[in-house]
Amino acid sequence: MKIGILGIGFIGETLVRKLSAAGHAVLVANSRGPETIADLAHESGATAVTAAEAVSNVDAIILSVPMAKMPPLKALLSEVPAGVPVIDTSNYYPLRDGHIVALDAGQIESRWVEEQLGRPVTKAWNAVLAGTLRKNGKPKGDAARTAIPVAGDDADARRIAMELVEATGFDAVDAGGIDESWRIQTGNPGYCTELTVAQLRHALTLADREWAPRRRDAGMAVVLTFGDTYNNDDLLRVNRAVTRFP
Repeated sequence: MKIGILGIGFIGETLVRKLSAAGHAVLVANSRGPETIADLAHESGATAVTAAEAVSNVDAIILSVPMAKMPPLKALLSEVPAGVPVIDTSNYYPLRDGHIVALDAGQIESRWVEEQLGRPVTKAWNAVLAGTLRKNGKPKGDAARTAIPVAGDDADARRIAMELVEATGFDAVDAGGIDESWRIQTGNPGYCTELTVAQLRHALTLADREWAPRRRDAGMAVVLTFGDTYNNDDLLRVNRAVTRFP
């Protein structure tokens, strides 16, 4: 599959490496130009390109950019055929990203992203910590394989996203349409808690739309007290503690 990836934060960079290693043709772009990611492309086997090239003639597009940088992408994606899945890995943290009024009022994150982009999205890899994504991939059938939820309204796009999640070494769990994707947003038990398929499916039933933003902010407040010294295990413990799961 030919995949365009926009953004090389912790999640984006790991997806470049994993999907390239899985045999996919990966085009990667950032906001600073292909010359700034030449080393990553060389190491991973991906191709560093411009943003326009990354979304042209591809089978799927993965957006791994902060929420605040979504609106400018509308023009970039305007010529992309409707049948090409756009996969959103973003999460909203007001203490990190600044406040977005609609999201503070309770709008589902990926619905807001769809409005900014002017097209549907499928949500995947948002509910996994970068360190977990980097280190926890396991062969299909491994009983300890971590599960990652995928949500989207288009069945074909959701299937493609789930196939790509599986290619990164994780079990994909169908989390339903975008209207249900609040269950995999920050502050819920299925968000970044390293669960198996059975555990994740149970966690989705325990999601609480009213309390999740409060738990998200409480968890972020704790993480900020760590300064620059926290690691993936610290984040995992905080997420499990604020949601009391598993």
